[in-house]
Amino acid sequence: MAPAESSGSADKRDGSAPSPDTLEREMEQTRLRLAATIDELVDRTSPKRVVRREVASLRAAFIDEQGNPRTDTLAKVAGGVAGVVVLLVVIRRVTR
Repeated sequence: MAPAESSGSADKRDGSAPSPDTLEREMEQTRLRLAATIDELVDRTSPKRVVRREVASLRAAFIDEQGNPRTDTLAKVAGGVAGVVVLLVVIRRVTR
């Protein structure tokens, strides 16, 4: 924590130690920030949340806002799959 953010920084500047009340208040604020950070990390890394985000991302790539399929993206994927299949068939025939 930066000295300017600390509520006890005035106590430290004049050479005296921070009061116990100031220390308790700072520790409680730190605990609350840490708890909020942990809750956010747990939420971000929840397997269900991760799957939902990925599914939403895939849907956005293949379906537009009106619910219609994105033919350009589907054509690219179909072309890629067809290319891989052709490549595998060619490799298999050459190695026989």
